[in-house]
Amino acid sequence: MAKDKNSPSKVEGYKQESRLLRGTIDEVLRDPEKDHFEESDLQLIKFHGSYQQDDRDLRKERRAAGLGKAYSFMLRIAIPAGQLSASQYLDLDRMADEFANGTIRLTTRQAVQFHGIIKSNLRETLRQINQSLLTTLAACGDVCRNVMATAAPLKDSIHETVRETAHAIAADLRPATKAYYDLWIDGQKELSSMETNDSEPFYGETYLPRKFKAGVTVANDNQIDIYSYDAGLIGVIENEELVGWNVLAGGGLGMSHGRPNTFAQIADKIGFVAIEKGVDAIRVIASIYRDFGNRNDRKQARLKYLIDTMGLDQFKTEFRKRCLFQVQNWREIPAVTINDWMGQHEQGDGKFFYGVFVENGRVKDSESIKMRTALRQIAEELGCGIVVTAQQSLIFQDLDAAQVDRVKEILSTNNVPLVETLSNARRYSMACPSMPTCGLAVAESERVAPEIITSIENKLEELGLSDSVMTIRMTGCPNGCARPYTADLALVGRRPGVYHLFVGGRLAGDRMADLYAADVKVEALLETLTPLLTSYAELRKEGEGLGDFYQRTLERSEPRRRVTGKEVPTYDEVQPKLYQLGAR
Repeated sequence: MAKDKNSPSKVEGYKQESRLLRGTIDEVLRDPEKDHFEESDLQLIKFHGSYQQDDRDLRKERRAAGLGKAYSFMLRIAIPAGQLSASQYLDLDRMADEFANGTIRLTTRQAVQFHGIIKSNLRETLRQINQSLLTTLAACGDVCRNVMATAAPLKDSIHETVRETAHAIAADLRPATKAYYDLWIDGQKELSSMETNDSEPFYGETYLPRKFKAGVTVANDNQIDIYSYDAGLIGVIENEELVGWNVLAGGGLGMSHGRPNTFAQIADKIGFVAIEKGVDAIRVIASIYRDFGNRNDRKQARLKYLIDTMGLDQFKTEFRKRCLFQVQNWREIPAVTINDWMGQHEQGDGKFFYGVFVENGRVKDSESIKMRTALRQIAEELGCGIVVTAQQSLIFQDLDAAQVDRVKEILSTNNVPLVETLSNARRYSMACPSMPTCGLAVAESERVAPEIITSIENKLEELGLSDSVMTIRMTGCPNGCARPYTADLALVGRRPGVYHLFVGGRLAGDRMADLYAADVKVEALLETLTPLLTSYAELRKEGEGLGDFYQRTLERSEPRRRVTGKEVPTYDEVQPKLYQLGAR
């Protein structure tokens, strides 16, 4: 019998019957014969910060041997504003060996992930994470996930307010159920600073229709790509003071190949609220999503689809109706800028912070680069605070001049590249984990990205473009975890070794790219890009990025705000225009 399109999805039923996220998780954890969870619990463990995965490299071999999948678990730690103490980082480094695969993964949303945890170690890993006063609660699932904030640890009132607001949103929208503590730390709530109840006064039994992402930044720093979130606050600065928040809603970068009714989108401008009402504004947006979001079709369940269906004007009306405080019109702010905060910077109190580039966020030791060793040594020796950035890297803060020199010395000793030695192509690159653990991946990403970046680096150098700042991002599927659709150049997996090639975004993150070429084999990538890159080298204006040049070639005056799952490639349209511009 066909499913009624108006009936709730299976996941809604799982949530409804879960006894506030308990399900049968405890029973499975206690059963030594079971190495994985079944469907209903699979959905519930996401709320607790975990995804069940298996090693896809081993599937064929194990199937031939009559074995099942090699199950393991990813754990994600929610870190509001990306802030960690040295001791917390060292705890995570230790746990990477004790429970995971010996690596730490820094994410594009300022969180930390472990991979390769087996079921029998899940409870103890989570317990120790909580002992470190960290949590995996709401790092995944149909709730407000990790709340981001600009990574720059600047010691001024504006940035302090940004960080405090991110933490306040995270606390306000964290699930209240006691299930997390009952399941993972046996009800020992004292191990965590968070208060919980055995009810969900905000979310209710079915929580949100799907995930909800939020962030906080200031008008002159879009390092966190604020326009790609479900909801966001941009601090408006006048006369060097924070005067309030511009509110955004409806961004999101996930879509499905071949489905024109799915799309990635830049967030809409909603209004302006007072500083003290920022948390309330995000809560109101979440409440509208909770009450009106699509609970029948999870592919249409994100807030961006609700706003598209409801209409932006009606959404704004509902927002203002629910706000028990004044909502003003959007305040005009300066053009978006971005700084990745790598290298040395003054933090405003006489001390410095230092950003370390971590390629694709994977903290590990290789034969040539001892990244994990270097970061551990810095944290142990200097005891400085750490901030995870939205570009999968990290920052050491509160350093004096001698300590900055020591950071550089430790990095160099372990062959970790200093930021000034990196090409722009590599410095601004990102890739999602993809194979072999992500169940959604259809192509490689992290494992092949460094080699692809090297080939692009060489081509850019050959064309005299080494000085050009461009974002290059790669994902193994269209869900957009590495934010590909706002990049100057992006590869999005279609099937093994084949990618859609997107061009036309920019570092500022406030414009969507186009599908430039479809179904490009990885070995044909440079051949496909060379005509565009050659013209860019010949015809670019001073300071013009690749995405900007591409948009000028197409004579676009307005930035694109949406890209769908089914686009017509622009390659054949762009080539004649390049010749008209005078390209050889």
